[in-house]
Amino acid sequence: MSKKTILLAEDNADDEALTLRALRKSKLDGETVVVRDGAEALDYLFGMNHYAGRDTKDLPGVILLDLKLPKVDGKEVLRRLRADERTHHIPVVIFTSSREEQDVADGFALGCNSYVCKPVNYERFAEAVRQIASYWLGLNEIVPSAAELGKPG
Repeated sequence: MSKKTILLAEDNADDEALTLRALRKSKLDGETVVVRDGAEALDYLFGMNHYAGRDTKDLPGVILLDLKLPKVDGKEVLRRLRADERTHHIPVVIFTSSREEQDVADGFALGCNSYVCKPVNYERFAEAVRQIASYWLGLNEIVPSAAELGKPG
């Protein structure tokens, strides 16, 4: 698993641009992979369609997941991630504009690790993205792969 890779599942071009800009400014080493709908997110994670042949063992260190995605919504993406042994441990931060209590409750019931409402103010938005990336890619420990567990310490 690449601890420094972020998978950004975002269909809003403005929010995508703001998130990418904030990540660049945060100066965290790593790569951001952008997918623009839920089907593409699943394709990326499971190496299907356009992403066939991608090394599916190279998983992101964190997923920033919007709820209101076309084709397959964020809740269904999360449901499928948590149901699959290969992806059930990837940290998922729901990063959305929805403040609906039901969305928050559903997100946690489906297994998100964090739920963050997108601030409308750019400075606050950028700071939220910086803090998310700093925590999940800098401080948080990731689940070691089976291969790593077999290596002598």
